[in-house]
Amino acid sequence: MPNIKSAKKRLRQNVVIRDRNRAARSVVRNRIKNLIKLLRAGDIPAAEQQYRSVCSALDRAAAKKLWHKNNTSRKKSRLARLIVKIKAQKANS
Repeated sequence: MPNIKSAKKRLRQNVVIRDRNRAARSVVRNRIKNLIKLLRAGDIPAAEQQYRSVCSALDRAAAKKLWHKNNTSRKKSRLARLIVKIKAQKANS
């Protein structure tokens, strides 16, 4: 535990910031999980709508520096490719 007043304040701030960041990361992860569930169920229109929600959440996370912008871009790209792949599979069957 810190003894200096400024270090005590910094510890309090870090706790609040950590909790806020955890919550924001959790929102993004949950939206991605929901998107994958929709894709597994084969609900393409709902999945595309959820994808827009995921992209929005990822962009906000990147703006807050929770993830690097290239990381969020990579996640969005992979999810988009997954949607296109499943759409093509549905069209062929």
